Amino acid sequence: MASGAFLNGFINVVFERLLTMDTVNQVLGKKLDPGLAERLKISLYAAEAVLDDAEHKQLGDDRVRDWLNSLRDAVYDADDFLDALLTKAATQKEVYFLLPSFFLNRHRKMVDNMEGVVARIEFLVSQKDILGLQKTTKDNNLSSSSSSSSWRETTCLMEGNIYGREDDQQALIKTINDNSESQLSVIPVVGMGGVGKTTLAKWVYSVVEGFDPKAWVCISETFDVADITKKTIEDITKNSFALGTLNSLQNKLQEVLSAKKFFIILDDVWSDDADKWKQFITPFHCGAKGSTILITTVAANACFPESNGNPILEEIGRKIVKKCKGLPLAVETLGRLLRGKDDAKEWNAVLSSDIWEFSTKNSKIIPALLISYFQLPPYLKRCFVYCSLFPKDHEFEKNELVLLWMAEDLLRLPKRGESLEEVGSQCFEELASRLFFKQEWCFHKMHDLLHDLAIFLAGDFYGRIEELGEQEKKKLPNVINFIFDSIINFILCITCFYYIRKI
Repeated sequence: MASGAFLNGFINVVFERLLTMDTVNQVLGKKLDPGLAERLKISLYAAEAVLDDAEHKQLGDDRVRDWLNSLRDAVYDADDFLDALLTKAATQKEVYFLLPSFFLNRHRKMVDNMEGVVARIEFLVSQKDILGLQKTTKDNNLSSSSSSSSWRETTCLMEGNIYGREDDQQALIKTINDNSESQLSVIPVVGMGGVGKTTLAKWVYSVVEGFDPKAWVCISETFDVADITKKTIEDITKNSFALGTLNSLQNKLQEVLSAKKFFIILDDVWSDDADKWKQFITPFHCGAKGSTILITTVAANACFPESNGNPILEEIGRKIVKKCKGLPLAVETLGRLLRGKDDAKEWNAVLSSDIWEFSTKNSKIIPALLISYFQLPPYLKRCFVYCSLFPKDHEFEKNELVLLWMAEDLLRLPKRGESLEEVGSQCFEELASRLFFKQEWCFHKMHDLLHDLAIFLAGDFYGRIEELGEQEKKKLPNVINFIFDSIINFILCITCFYYIRKI
């Protein structure tokens, strides 16, 4: 399996290097033909456009897999050349008298070989039509961005009147009144997406009386305890509040709610994490009797998304579940993929995917998981496949993994005002929301089947060192000492050479 996602990332790196070529086109005393750089850029654009299709089609076509591998090797060579050239430009004054002549000759040979690299990439691009590779469009590729954008922020303001919900309205008001003697009531409004849970909550918020304060908090797909606590404080106090520690936030919220009869709506809660909910609810127990929290949410622990009352979606969903052959992880990951999508075309794209026919003989790969992977954007694919380097049951610590992704240049570019750490955190949460990671206590783990998928997708892109046996462990210190001594000797040789040149 050749990873198109990683190849996509390397092509973007090459693009970035090409943007700075004007500053280094005469570094080695030999001008790099600007037409050559332009040819490289054009051919890479053409290759990048069909990468998604090639990554998909290689599953059933060895010719496409060979094409991807050849393209990968050529792009690596282009990247090596540009990297060496840029490094030479940055260090030319400092190391010109330090490096032996054979280093300089090596760089000049790289320039001479660049024409061959560009010609190889151009030839490979010319083969895409023969292989039937097509440019991927949003119409034939379900993007995770459509899933992410399905979340929308809501407010407590009503948008017109409500008709035909009189029974639901009366039942909800009765439930609130019946709990007036309880210390704290949590009332869930549960139902499939699109049935009007938020609309009903807005109506209740506008008519309910006898509560002070009231607050409306819209929850994103990620149930972040600190962030939601902060939003609750801000909606009650009508002032912005710095995001401090969870301890300081909860103490502030408790101070604001103490001995008061409050009414708070948490709209669009997706998380069913009992530990996070228990942590979040702690400061709310300080209120007066009759205090109420109303939650709008989908059915708890539902694996597959609701069909929004659409019989067509319901029928497609049943067929997809049947294809999953009783594997809960497969059902759940596809459910997360289709959550918030109301277009039957998108559901049918999953149902009719030719990946279902992927041969699982002598393989641990589950087609449903492979379908979920192919719907990720390239940067999330890269981040997921990178995790193949870790052993099964590895306990991932979010911040540590984000730093590793940053070091390997796997993340998307930050938007204005965004830090790279924030981008990495968002990538982690996106993968977690699609069950590529599952939280266990304060760590995250990857399901064994997903780990098998990551290894399969990585192919020979990554080389993993298996756990050493006892004999190999005994030899390891000698190997390390040898490498260390070699480095020291090399440094001493370079230093002596430098002083000889000065004399």
